[in-house]
Amino acid sequence: MSSTRPSRRGVLTGAAVLGAGGIGAGAGALASRPAAGSPAPARTVAFHGDRQAGITTPAQDSLVFAALDVTTRRVGDLADVLQRWSAAAATMTTGVPVGGPGGVGGAAEEPPQDTGEAHELPAANLTVTLGYGPSLFDERFGLADRRPAALEELPALPGEQLDPTKVGGDLCLQACADDPQVAFHAVRNLVRIGRGTVRVRWMQLGFGRTSTTSTAQSTPRNLMGFKDGTANVRAEDTADLEEFVWVGGRGAPAVDQEWMRGGTYLVARRIRMLVESWDRAPLGEQERVIGRAKESGAPLSGTGEFDALDLDRTVGGKPAIDVAAHVRLAAPETNGGVKMLRRGYSYTDGLDLATGQLDAGLFFIVFGNDPHQQFVPVQRKLGSQDALTEYLKHTGSGIFACPPGVRPGGAWGAGLFS
Repeated sequence: MSSTRPSRRGVLTGAAVLGAGGIGAGAGALASRPAAGSPAPARTVAFHGDRQAGITTPAQDSLVFAALDVTTRRVGDLADVLQRWSAAAATMTTGVPVGGPGGVGGAAEEPPQDTGEAHELPAANLTVTLGYGPSLFDERFGLADRRPAALEELPALPGEQLDPTKVGGDLCLQACADDPQVAFHAVRNLVRIGRGTVRVRWMQLGFGRTSTTSTAQSTPRNLMGFKDGTANVRAEDTADLEEFVWVGGRGAPAVDQEWMRGGTYLVARRIRMLVESWDRAPLGEQERVIGRAKESGAPLSGTGEFDALDLDRTVGGKPAIDVAAHVRLAAPETNGGVKMLRRGYSYTDGLDLATGQLDAGLFFIVFGNDPHQQFVPVQRKLGSQDALTEYLKHTGSGIFACPPGVRPGGAWGAGLFS
């Protein structure tokens, strides 16, 4: 088992590992945080609960997502890290440093328990969400018979150009907050705690939410300039959450692994937008491709953002919403009623040095209780028929099982290892 306080060498190595995993990826997002000392209310989201925070929680402004590999073959070491991660996440989501109020200080000859960059910053609605990847259920930990049937690697999908360095992972950590430094601090410290047991496989920073997960939120815009997530499932849509998001919910598929009851599955896709090509497209072409008006967000079959899609309406003998429009092909009405909860973020990773073009786009995150019957068929259709595909490249991917929430006194992994 690892000790609670890391060694000096451990701190330095852990920081290097985190950096190698992508500290520079989307680093520009960190520049958007408020200046230190700016007044801000103490906004917190409870870590403990029946379900993990960071799923139906009103989407915050910033994201740090890390996929990690487990480097030990000792199940006890993994369980220990998950327990210590739970304690640290519960502490950080209250705005308190790892190790408690004195975590940034301590003995002069020892490294502090907390790295300190979020010290004196408010919690900023920080949430930390954990997921298990399919590869965790191999022969290393004796978990093969605990793997849910829905937790299978995603199949090859039309049009994707995946970077093998941005795919998969034994675990994932999703930290969201209204201050990017707070979100980064959370993942940095969890990776530090797990040194010797886990290491970062790939990482993505996101800025600017591209979804609305509460009726109290307005619809944001993505980097193509269009409103995104108008028809998303929201926290208040309890019937839809039960049927389409929560494992074991009313109307949901049968539960095959009891430890996943009340959890959900996360699919992450790093989608690069070919913004230079998009920016040259005329407004009419952009609106045809999306199926909505750029300024108002209204479907081309209506006049207001929240008007229902009228997929039968014609204008001048042609469908008002093009047959290849993104909103038509992604709509529940054309996918057997299937819905999912979206929780994505914009990203920018500077320039693609090979082309001199911007590496920017959407880090798409979606939650559902049956991803191979929800995300996969919808994405197959989008990848082969969607007019928007001309302007996109799917370059990263992962699927993870997010267990139910942690009760006070409990820890991540308790249900899986019991």
